[in-house]
Amino acid sequence: MKFSVLTLFPELIETYTTTSIIGRGVASGAITVEAINPRNFTTNKHKKVDDTPYGGGAGMVLACQPVIDAYRSLLPLNPKAKVILTSPTGQQFTHSLAKQWAETTDQLVILCGHYEGFDERIVELIPELEAVSVGDFVVTGGELPALLMIDAVSRLVAGCVQSQESVENDSFYNGLLDFPHYTKPAVFEGLEVPPVLLSGNHAEIEKWRKAQALARTKAMRPDLLDR
Repeated sequence: MKFSVLTLFPELIETYTTTSIIGRGVASGAITVEAINPRNFTTNKHKKVDDTPYGGGAGMVLACQPVIDAYRSLLPLNPKAKVILTSPTGQQFTHSLAKQWAETTDQLVILCGHYEGFDERIVELIPELEAVSVGDFVVTGGELPALLMIDAVSRLVAGCVQSQESVENDSFYNGLLDFPHYTKPAVFEGLEVPPVLLSGNHAEIEKWRKAQALARTKAMRPDLLDR
């Protein structure tokens, strides 16, 4: 799986994707990550990538030319590529979407918004663009949403996470929240680990975990059960 990120702050992408599990995925060749800076494609002497909005108002708008030229530098894309725009106007990013991308896409191109957003003509000039939102809130730029998507998708790419069982036990993988986890010591400040986890009876442990996942989902995210 290849991730191509158009960003004004490539160091944010590069720093995160060279550490921890994602960094190991890159090192192993399971995934590759490249950061493309639209500022390197500007045709003005000041290397400006934004300008004031027509019609007035606060903030700056990302201009067409550097973003479009940066995107076109990636062409031709992999036939199974998907092009994503980080935007609050898009469909909600979910585990199901991450799983779909991991299974059907070979390249994920992510355009990171900034300031007041993109000139709308960018969307018109890239008809394959799909807007995706990571939640009903606003952050400074699209790098954090992009990294969330990269991380979530990478975990589902074979060879990125060492233990497939760990991935399959994650929240949302089977439509439920994860069950509670415990480790040593068995008693801490008077709080004990549930006895079933110390019993060695794997059938009962599995039954307990499924029941806990169901109960936790019902209490905290009943909407998941409705789906």
